[in-house]
Amino acid sequence: MNYIEYNFTISPIEPWREILVAMLAECEFESFVETENGLNAYVKSNLEDKTTINEQISFLTDVDLKLVRTEIEQKNWNAEWESNFHPILVNDGCYIRAEFHEPRPEIPFEIVIQPKMSFGTGHHETTHLMVEYILETEFEGKDVLDMGCGTSILAILAKMKGAAYAEGIDIDEWSVENSIENAERNNVELKARLGDASLLGDRDFDVILANIQRNILMEDIPKYIKVLNFAGELILSGLMETDFEDIRKKCEENGLRFVSKKQRNEWIALKFIKD
Repeated sequence: MNYIEYNFTISPIEPWREILVAMLAECEFESFVETENGLNAYVKSNLEDKTTINEQISFLTDVDLKLVRTEIEQKNWNAEWESNFHPILVNDGCYIRAEFHEPRPEIPFEIVIQPKMSFGTGHHETTHLMVEYILETEFEGKDVLDMGCGTSILAILAKMKGAAYAEGIDIDEWSVENSIENAERNNVELKARLGDASLLGDRDFDVILANIQRNILMEDIPKYIKVLNFAGELILSGLMETDFEDIRKKCEENGLRFVSKKQRNEWIALKFIKD
């Protein structure tokens, strides 16, 4: 299958790159690569809907966008990612690498992933912040949900820290496949499902991890809380500092208690508890 590449030059880059990703994800784009000046987005040629894409982009009136569209032949995406993927170390506690990187046995937790075309490699500030929270959280014997799981780094780390059960949910089929592969690669059991928060309801969780775009979180937080056990923890990211008060208000209105906030550049992660 051939792909269409949309190369966006964005000014200013943040928060518009993150917003653009969320918009394009609704237009059948299945992968995104951050660039120095913006974003590359990829859609299968048979799923490209130029009218809908242009309509979505037209809503971004407060940002300077330049677009170059290129038809590309099928390529070895794994090789493409390998040339751009670098290992990441989070607080000397978790080392995230690909199979072609040297191991770091002195690091307490090492996660090996195949960096395919899915989110959550650990390089973005929000994933980094979520990993920081997981390193500080007790998971022994707990049931964990990873919403918008991407590569399932978060669920995998929770399992490594003793979680009894971990489930990842994502709207991207590639992410679900990659999550299953990464779980096997790291010798952990993980259930990965294709879909969104509408899948929730048949199981309750002790910890819910959600690294998703702000608008989706605002809509889905009540759904998370319904399946969060008493004294359970909700850890959120995909957020900017300007989102803090709205997210905090939404959570507190639904019976959660704010615990703490982490920040990395303009991005934040938040922890709440269900009392």
